[in-house]
Amino acid sequence: MGLSAALRLLAVSGCLLLLCGSSWGNNATVPLVIWHGMGDSCCNPLSMGSIKKMVEEEVPGIYVLSLMIGKTVVQDTENGFFMDVNEQVSFVCDQLSQDPKLKGGYNAMGFSQGSQFLRAVAQRCPDPPMKNLISVGGQHQGVFGLPRCPGESSHICEWIRKMLNSGAYTDTVQKHLVQAQYWHDPLNDDLYKKHSLFLADINQERVVNETYKKNLMSLNKFVMVKFLQDTMVDPVDSEWFGFYKPGQDKELETLQESAIYTEDRLGLVEMDSAGKLVFLATDGDHLQFTREWFNDNLLPYLR
Repeated sequence: MGLSAALRLLAVSGCLLLLCGSSWGNNATVPLVIWHGMGDSCCNPLSMGSIKKMVEEEVPGIYVLSLMIGKTVVQDTENGFFMDVNEQVSFVCDQLSQDPKLKGGYNAMGFSQGSQFLRAVAQRCPDPPMKNLISVGGQHQGVFGLPRCPGESSHICEWIRKMLNSGAYTDTVQKHLVQAQYWHDPLNDDLYKKHSLFLADINQERVVNETYKKNLMSLNKFVMVKFLQDTMVDPVDSEWFGFYKPGQDKELETLQESAIYTEDRLGLVEMDSAGKLVFLATDGDHLQFTREWFNDNLLPYLR
């Protein structure tokens, strides 16, 4: 897709290209923490770096922290593929707890896999408190397929596909491949529940951790954005916490039809009843949306 007008956010190799223009014009006192997606980094000038700069310019007084997982941008990008997600979450929790600017709480916005990682932060690390969580194309029930890994022709993407297809739930692959840690195979549910190091834990698939549940329920809003033409996330319903019905990979079920909801493992039933769950949809491929759409639909949760 080509560039059009100066108001479009486009996905470029799994990253966002931000074209800045208009002003939001309102003060914001709640800090914002953002976590990038696969193949991106904290400070890419065409993606997170541009978003950070734009928010700081257009929302006077806001503090924006774009998370860097590692000591360099290169490490940050590589860690999005190879660093144990639980270690990443612990790293972020420590960083947030030591930041004096976040003591009063913060809003969080995750892009793609950064969304479910920030949900883990909300569930595991309530201090400082997360107020609103905005998931932009996040995969909260995981993925069963990797159709368009950023950098389609690169060797790393082909290697990842082979590892996932050959043994996503082996100890080595789980420990060292990020995407395996939210790989959700509906045809091998027992293997998934037993060996998934990250997703099965934060989704309470083995046991219900009441602290996880309590912490998530403390959010003011949990906003989930689904991209209706998404060619990267499989199944796309995972962006609204839906997934395949157990035992097959054809028929889908909504969050409200899933065991996570019907058994209320995460407190989502009460959050839904209280109006804390927000389901937004937009046309376009993964992480593609117009500036006007962002302004109208997401900006209110950042004030």
